[in-house]
Amino acid sequence: MPKTSKISASEVIEVEGYEGHMEKLEGGYTVAFEKYTADADLAEFFKGLPDDRCQAAHWGYVSTGKVTFKTPSGEETFETGDAYYVPPGHTPVLYAGTEIIEFSPTQELQKTLDVITKNMEAAG
Repeated sequence: MPKTSKISASEVIEVEGYEGHMEKLEGGYTVAFEKYTADADLAEFFKGLPDDRCQAAHWGYVSTGKVTFKTPSGEETFETGDAYYVPPGHTPVLYAGTEIIEFSPTQELQKTLDVITKNMEAAG
C-alpha cells in the first residue's frame, strides 16, 4: 500500500505565504501537507477554470489554524481539529499559521494547479 509523510513527499512547493509537500499516490489521489505563512484570498488565481473556481474535491484535516472555502452558496471555515470535505466549485482563503493535510483526486487537482501556476506567473 502506498504511503507518504511531509518529510518523504516527493514534491515540494514553496512560494511566498505557502509551503506544500505533496505526493501522488497509487489509486489516483494526491496528499498534500500544507502550511500557510500569510493570509490570502486566492480567488484571482482560479480565473480560467469553470466558474473561476477549483474543480477538485478535497478531504482534509486542519492540524492548526483555520482555512475558509468560498462556494456559490456561501463560505465555511474549518478550524483546528476539524476534518472536512469540500466539493468542486470553491476558492480558498488562507490564514497565516495554518497547517492542513489534504487529499484530492490527482487528475482534477493537476488541472487546477496548472491554471493557478499560469495565473501566478502572469501576476509576477
